Amino acid sequence: MSKMSINLAGVELKNPVVTASGTFGSGAEYSEFVNLSNLGGVVTKGVANVPWPGNPTPRIAETRSGMLNAIGLQNPGIDVFCERDIPFLQKYDTKIIVNVCGKTTEDYCEVVERLANEPVDLLEINVSCPNVKEGGIAFGQNPKALENITREVKKYAKQPIIMKLSPNVTDITEMAKAAEAGGADILSLINTLTGMKINIERRTFALANKTGGMSGPAVKPVAVRMVYQTANAVKLPIIGLGGIATTEDALEFIMAGATAVAVGTANFVNPYTTQEIVDGLAAFCESHGVADINELVGCVK
Repeated sequence: MSKMSINLAGVELKNPVVTASGTFGSGAEYSEFVNLSNLGGVVTKGVANVPWPGNPTPRIAETRSGMLNAIGLQNPGIDVFCERDIPFLQKYDTKIIVNVCGKTTEDYCEVVERLANEPVDLLEINVSCPNVKEGGIAFGQNPKALENITREVKKYAKQPIIMKLSPNVTDITEMAKAAEAGGADILSLINTLTGMKINIERRTFALANKTGGMSGPAVKPVAVRMVYQTANAVKLPIIGLGGIATTEDALEFIMAGATAVAVGTANFVNPYTTQEIVDGLAAFCESHGVADINELVGCVK
């Protein structure tokens, strides 16, 4: 039996498969399909310091090999999350990873401070949110802003923090190094690519927001390339994501340098995807004589 557990900044996960934020709710919807105890961790939907209504509809559009979303991080806020979602996830033997969003550095720090004494294992900081104090550019698109918010969040965090990097930048390694300099414990990448779709019959945008985040199989080659570049630029463990739908996809990310992988859009197509990949990784290791899945991390140079 191959060893499947992995370590992220001192937190041990029973296997490298987690969910991608925003695609799995906080686990309740998918618990009818997947035993959450079989997953390495559940990454929750983004949580802010106050409830966010999200963007106007329509805010989802299908594309070839993927989808666009402009949900706008709709969420009920930290109070409801702590009262409702954490107790639910505690029923399962899995790691709880909370995705944190905000419009200012203070927003992020408020949520992180609130979670300091809650029974959660890791915090994923969504720096693809628009920084309202800097004219709307995302925290994750400016290396100085990314380093600063990482450093500030670390002051309040009791749990290790994951900085979730945006691919909408010129050089992903510059951003990874900025997060590392700010004290990040782990990196996750990639978040969605910015895209657009036009409704030709109505001669208008398919999304009310005009643009949205593109995810799904179409982004996978970009994501694998960015994970590889990042793994060779910093010393932090990486959670790789972007278009993972099969065991083979997950293995590409691991061999490129990801210690863990997150499954997102594929959950909408097949709610059993995470469990299938957990089983598939174990089967691959057994059939290829891999005693420890960590042997595969970054094996392609």
